[in-house]
Amino acid sequence: MALTVDQHIHSYFSGDSKTPMKDMIEAAIAKGLTCITFTEHMDYDYPVSDNDPAGKFEVNTDSYLYELLVNRSLYKDRIKILFGIELGLQPDIIRKNLLYIKNYNFDFVIGSAHLCNKKDPYYPSFFEGRSEKEAFAEYFKCVVENIKAFSNFDVFGHLDYIVRYCPTKTANYSYAKYADYIDTILKLLIEKEKGLEANTGAFRNGLSEPNPNLDILKRYKELGGEILTIGSDAHSPEYIGDQFEKTASQLKECGFKYYCLFEDRMPEYKLL
Repeated sequence: MALTVDQHIHSYFSGDSKTPMKDMIEAAIAKGLTCITFTEHMDYDYPVSDNDPAGKFEVNTDSYLYELLVNRSLYKDRIKILFGIELGLQPDIIRKNLLYIKNYNFDFVIGSAHLCNKKDPYYPSFFEGRSEKEAFAEYFKCVVENIKAFSNFDVFGHLDYIVRYCPTKTANYSYAKYADYIDTILKLLIEKEKGLEANTGAFRNGLSEPNPNLDILKRYKELGGEILTIGSDAHSPEYIGDQFEKTASQLKECGFKYYCLFEDRMPEYKLL
């Protein structure tokens, strides 16, 4: 495996995973990884529904950190285990997010937009009653608002997350159609010295490229973006390091020579 670092992994401390942390670690070692970063979900004010009870995506961070430190000691001679978080961004919870990040010494913070105006594109209702173009435009507008409002993260996660769950996937979607929004997002990230994540969870959702897609990654590089991380977004052991060799090749075609490993919120550049 060309890449041996996976910086986006979930365990049963995230509301959408049932896998013990130890099982994720053992799988990472078996696949030849040298470093993993757990990035459990912290999505304040996620809408409550029959599928999503109150607090489902709010990690018990003290319990999470305790178990991570225990496992870090147990596996210290076999793999490096870093302490991260995937922080759900919304303009109306800025103070909550700021206070939360201030209280813990994370190695790595992913900022992600799972919600757009209190709706998650994961659910078909996000697309109902309007065109896909309108849905995508609303989503990218929300991303712009989030990045303008909040900067205490290291990279922005799975930028075009919405395409995973679009009824027609990529059939009617391209960077060119939403270039104005996406260029604004990329320029804001570069201006604020924030990075972009190449998320291979896209592949298991039926896509042939990571999130964001290769045209967006190329554009980020063209605009001067250099801070790039790679994560599987694995919620179960079989997806750790998923499609990393293919992704490394694609990233090289986009012009990238390096990716970043974040520790103590600082990036270390590594050859692809």
